[in-house]
This record gives sequence, C-alpha cells and structure tokens, in this order.
Amino acid sequence: MAVFYGFVMNPAHSARETRKGIWYAVGCYAVWGLFPIYWYPVSRAGMAAEQVLAQRIVWSALFAVAVLLFTSRQGEFAGVFRRPHILAALFLSGFCIGANWLVYLWAIANHHVLDASLGYFMSPLFSVFLGRAVLKERLDKQQAAAVALAFAGMVWLALPAGQVPWVALLLTLTFGCYGFIRKLAPVGALVGLTWETLILLPFALGYLAHHYAAGSLQFAGLGALPLAVLLGSGVATTVPLLMFAAGARRIPLSMLGMLQYFSPVLQLAAGLLLFGETFDTGRLIGYGWVWLGVALYLAAAWRQHRAAGHRV
Repeated sequence: MAVFYGFVMNPAHSARETRKGIWYAVGCYAVWGLFPIYWYPVSRAGMAAEQVLAQRIVWSALFAVAVLLFTSRQGEFAGVFRRPHILAALFLSGFCIGANWLVYLWAIANHHVLDASLGYFMSPLFSVFLGRAVLKERLDKQQAAAVALAFAGMVWLALPAGQVPWVALLLTLTFGCYGFIRKLAPVGALVGLTWETLILLPFALGYLAHHYAAGSLQFAGLGALPLAVLLGSGVATTVPLLMFAAGARRIPLSMLGMLQYFSPVLQLAAGLLLFGETFDTGRLIGYGWVWLGVALYLAAAWRQHRAAGHRV
C-alpha cells in the first residue's frame, strides 16, 4: 500500500500528483530561467548590483515573513531557536545564497548571462563532486565521467581559451555549497528562506542606510518599471521557492534533477537571443565539454529513474 504525505494514494491520484509536481517544478525553473529578463530593467537603469542585492534582501524578508504568518508556520520558525546547529547552518547558507545572488545580479548587469547559465549547468555536477569528496558517497562510472568532463571544460576555458570563467565558477561554488549546507538544516523551504533573509537583513539595511546618508541611494529616482521590479523582488524570490518545494514533494528527486536544466537552458537562450552575447570558438569548446558532461549525467539519471519504475 502506497502512503504519500499522510494519506493513501490510488494510482490515478498518484498520477495526478505527479503531473502537478512536474508543473510546479517546470514553473519554478521557468521563473529562475527568466530572471535575466526580470532583473534587466534595474540593471539598465544603472543601479549597482550591490544595491539591487540589498533591496532584494529587504523585500524578500518582508514578503517571506508575511507568507510565514499567513500560513501559520511560526512554530516551525521559532523551533530553530532550540536547535543551535540548525541556526548556525542557516547563518552559513544565508551568506552563501547572498553571495550567489550578488554574483548573478552582477553578471546580468555586466553582460555575462552566458557565464551565469554555465554556472547553473555545472552546479549539479559540483554537488555530485561534493558528495564524493565530503560525504564519501560512491560515484558510478557515468557520474565520475560527467564530473571529469565538466572539469575538462573549466581547464580548457582557463588555459587554451584564456578565459577564466569566474562568474560560472563563483555561481557553481556558492550555489553548490548552499545546497550542501541546507542538507545540514532540515527545515522547510519557506522557514529556511525567512531565516536566511532575516539574517542578511541587518547588513542590507546598514548598507542602504550608509548610501542614503551619503546621498548615493539609487531608489527614489528610478522609473516606474525598475521600481516595480525591486518592489516585486520579494514575490519573485519566494514564490518559485515555494513552487520548488511543492514539486519536490510530488515527484522523485531524479526527475526533479533532470527538470532543473530547464533553467540554465532558458538563461542560455536569453543570453544569445536577447542580450546579444556571443561565443568564440575557444569558449564554445569549453562550454561543449561541460554540456557533454551534463548530457552524460542526465542519461544516467534518466536510466535510474526508469529502472525504479517511475512513470509520468
């Protein structure tokens, strides 16, 4: 008898839940994949990435707290106080995701959307590497080959192509470490995000106050569209995370992992088609090694998913 989150499921109900989970996951990854377009009005207005980050933290914290109160999750939130190791992990994950947001916003403002997409192509492979290096998890031959191909791509970009992909590397490291640390803090997505943004909030407010006192705060002079983007950043940050959590509850992790590549594919398309970024031959070869590793990783994940008997 299959039991799913407290109730007995029949096959028809299970299929419906799986389809819902796929749509939640695709919706989440679509939003993340379209973030370069979302943030573009602010970067075009000339707002510094650091100020955009501070604004994003403030509005995300306010919206996350509002949703937390609306969903009556205060007990879970307060329970973190009684678990110091989880609180410490959330401090670390908060600074990791803050650094990730800063690099990503800088990449959009400085025409490095393709490098950002490369970072998120590599993130799952880096997580596989972390599992082997830190947790001593065993890798099968295809996983090991996928990680090796991604590493070869980085070496090619740094040496023969002469272009160290700092944006991609920083996004990979910060997001990979964020995911790893969050495994040490088993709290819900909303509670975790609320804690992380509240931890970063004093730093963001202090930074904005400093620029306000210096007369260099870029906010009041923004046009209607950039201002709306900033005010909506809390919703844009929190809602896809809740969609991700809803999808993760309904579909296998292997399927969730395969669907996540929808996001960097959209970022890649945005960089090429909308932002006019281009590849030279050396850069294309380096990216090609990484994409080959991703393809090998996805093939292995799909085979495992089908072997487990999952059907959509």
